[in-house]
Amino acid sequence: MASQDSARPAAGRTALVVKVPAAEPLVGPWRQRLDPAAATGVPAHVSVLYPFLDPARIDDTVVGALREALGAHAPFEIGFARCGRFPGMLHLVPEPDGPLRAITADVFGRWPEAPPYRGRYADAVPHLTVAYSADPAELDAVEADLAGGLPLAVRVTEVQLVVWDGARWHDAQTFPLLGRDR
Repeated sequence: MASQDSARPAAGRTALVVKVPAAEPLVGPWRQRLDPAAATGVPAHVSVLYPFLDPARIDDTVVGALREALGAHAPFEIGFARCGRFPGMLHLVPEPDGPLRAITADVFGRWPEAPPYRGRYADAVPHLTVAYSADPAELDAVEADLAGGLPLAVRVTEVQLVVWDGARWHDAQTFPLLGRDR
């Protein structure tokens, strides 16, 4: 969700995420040290859409539309076999990323006022953040450590709506993926 160099968001921010608990034993210790989001209740995850809507806008109509949009997607398998990097950040690469991109596109298509990462990036690449560091050698060490625990295989069956209260992220709603394979 929010990057290390950004200020803590104001209370009331929301996000749609795919939690990846199977990655916690591998990435959790590194995230606790090198990803400030971990200390705010953010588990290992891949963001579907961050930020989403202000919580005051998330009424029964929005929840119903999310249930319909997300429920149309079938559960799917992804693997994490390698690391990737963005400037100052190490992440795990979900492959294939097509199903994650499709979910993001569907949600953004319904709420174009909520572009991924506020439209900051031309391509909102799906990823599981592990560590932030300005020191490439530190990221090299983390990557070398992770290599022994990869690959990971994950079945994605739901998307979680999470809400920021100004200090921590909390689960608000779970949306199962119920559709048939596309």
